[in-house]
Amino acid sequence: MTMMNSIPCMIMRGGTSRGPFLRMRDLPDSQAAQAEILLNLMGSGHALQIDGIGGGDPLTSKVAIVERSSDPDADVDYLFAQVDVLNRRVDFNPNCGNMLSAVGPYAIETGLVEPEEGTTIVRVRNLNTQRLIECHVPTPGRQIAYEGDTTISGVPGCAAGIQLSFLDIIGTKTGALLPTGQAIETLDGIEVTCLDAATPIMLVNASDLGLSGRESPSELDAHPAMLERLERIRRQAGRRMGLGDVSQSVLPKPVLVSAPVDDTSTLCTRYFVPHRCHSAIAVTGAIAVATAVSVPGTVTNRIAVETGKLEADGQLSQVRLEHPSGFIDLDVEHRNGNPVDIARVSLTRTARKIMSGTIFYSLPTTSGRDTLASKAS
Repeated sequence: MTMMNSIPCMIMRGGTSRGPFLRMRDLPDSQAAQAEILLNLMGSGHALQIDGIGGGDPLTSKVAIVERSSDPDADVDYLFAQVDVLNRRVDFNPNCGNMLSAVGPYAIETGLVEPEEGTTIVRVRNLNTQRLIECHVPTPGRQIAYEGDTTISGVPGCAAGIQLSFLDIIGTKTGALLPTGQAIETLDGIEVTCLDAATPIMLVNASDLGLSGRESPSELDAHPAMLERLERIRRQAGRRMGLGDVSQSVLPKPVLVSAPVDDTSTLCTRYFVPHRCHSAIAVTGAIAVATAVSVPGTVTNRIAVETGKLEADGQLSQVRLEHPSGFIDLDVEHRNGNPVDIARVSLTRTARKIMSGTIFYSLPTTSGRDTLASKAS
């Protein structure tokens, strides 16, 4: 026997992702109970998520939970949840910078932040990483502007640009930029870089896996032997980074890198989430890759130096990354020219409000459903 339940909900597109935005106050305190609700409202356990609002893809099976913050340096708290499409599992460990793009507008829409004339800066504390992000939301006439002339790769049309500035990005999960203490580790016979900036990633030169790095996501997803090896390396990297057994976690994210196709770009990337290739690249993943470019000896640094994009021992403040859907541009601010001391990384995204109303979900009247919730640390 099941019972129908409902809570207020706003569905928003943030960057290249989409999902429901909920208030923390409308959810139970227990993260396991939260996970059960999210699984049911998204329709997990079915490839099409037919009994919920998920889109049958990791990029459209995401949830943002927002509430007024108790931190004096923040306006709102943001907890991100990655809801598995096929398995009844919710991962509260990763962050999502694309969904974050819509947190500022959502906070204003729901009255958590009062809009200012011109631009409203919404200070967000990400509960997944305990880090702060400044969201610059355009609010002409104290109204949110969703329409504009900013384009981002992976999203059709134009919209108003929202600048995101990520502060204190180093060691968000591991406490160190290079959690293993080395710029290069050899795992399964492959040289990789394990790095933690905004999110933990594992960088691999695509050529070391017999790839050009320019393959489409569908081509990479149809390469089972490569995917199995990449997952084997990822699990080893997780242990080396102090993350333990990552077989049930999406972190660290694997990133294949190669020389860029376009002369204006710094690198070509293929980002995994973690068992499928992303159609673009996650914001936090892009921040980590952009940070790694200037760190001496990393996989990305070697490619940038070899291709003449960066002088040895130099730093890049403007990084353009190619991905399957186009480009993403990032500004990296180094303190005192130090390649491993990052003040902030900024980029521009867009967001759109799609629906505001009430969402219904069903829950069993008795316990016994198998739900796995990975807690945010």
